[in-house]
Amino acid sequence: METLSFAPHSLALSDLIGDQDPEALITISYHALGLGDLIGYSHPKFPNLCSSISQTSRQTTTHDSSSKETPQQLSLKSHNTKTWLGPKKHLKRLNAPSHWLLDKLSGKYAPRPSPGPHKLRDCMPLVVFIRNRLKYALNSREVKAIVMQRLVKVDGKVRTDPTFPAGFMDVITIEKTGERFRLIYDTKGRFTIHRITETEASYKLAKVKRVQLGAKGIPYLVTHDARTIRYPDPTIRVNDTVKIDIETGKIIDFIRFDTGTIAMATGGRNMGRVGVITHRERHDGGFDIVHIKDAIDNTFATRLSNVFIVGPDKPWISLPKGKGVKLTIAEERDRRRAHTLS
Repeated sequence: METLSFAPHSLALSDLIGDQDPEALITISYHALGLGDLIGYSHPKFPNLCSSISQTSRQTTTHDSSSKETPQQLSLKSHNTKTWLGPKKHLKRLNAPSHWLLDKLSGKYAPRPSPGPHKLRDCMPLVVFIRNRLKYALNSREVKAIVMQRLVKVDGKVRTDPTFPAGFMDVITIEKTGERFRLIYDTKGRFTIHRITETEASYKLAKVKRVQLGAKGIPYLVTHDARTIRYPDPTIRVNDTVKIDIETGKIIDFIRFDTGTIAMATGGRNMGRVGVITHRERHDGGFDIVHIKDAIDNTFATRLSNVFIVGPDKPWISLPKGKGVKLTIAEERDRRRAHTLS
């Protein structure tokens, strides 16, 4: 009788033999026990079990001997078919988002943002903000020393993770220096260092992404920064903007998505531009297009998903330098020349 050299399994055959039929038992032998536990085993109920298994093993050995792959090729093949388990823990520097403004020659890797309220491509880790933008630290070790002293707050909560993902409209507070910042895009689509007052730091704006009924019929909404707020105003709809009190987390006011309101583009090639919504194109089965006119009467269009309402007739937040007006290269050159001559 031919046998196969399979490693015996920790289970015993007597635990599974029961009243199974021979066909099911052979299946068990391959998937649960391995042939090493069944070869040579005799049972009064199934006298022909060993012969069936030996015949199956003979077919298996014949098939294996017909393959001409060497052990090295088999090991390489099994290595290439492995699947990596768990989340990724590294981020190559060249693959980091361009709006972080990281240089290419300062290392091979970039800090990978931790899982949080904002997506990896739409956020900025605290280590990048403190070290690369504010220049308050020389390296990530110093950033960790700063955040572990509980000196940095994001939306009123202390964050001790150096790679915590802060995103659009988040308020970063450093109480020891008395500084408050709001993460907001400039007209080139980059997060800018925008200092705000203490009054403005007490609230933030959030776009409504979803409005639903939860368990027991409780209404709730979900914002762009992953907040879940229960019992909102019944008139709030998707794409509206809510004004949230940072201390309590409750909705103070909201702005309806409508023509004539002030909006900022948060995605696409017009990211960071601010203007008044003129009209909305509806496309069934496609993307709705919103047309916006800025302060100097330049018009642009973007997808509805990229539009963030910031005010009914004037912005509820202070805007960074440029006020959301994107200039051409020639206009930027002329403005720099005029500033230099003055």
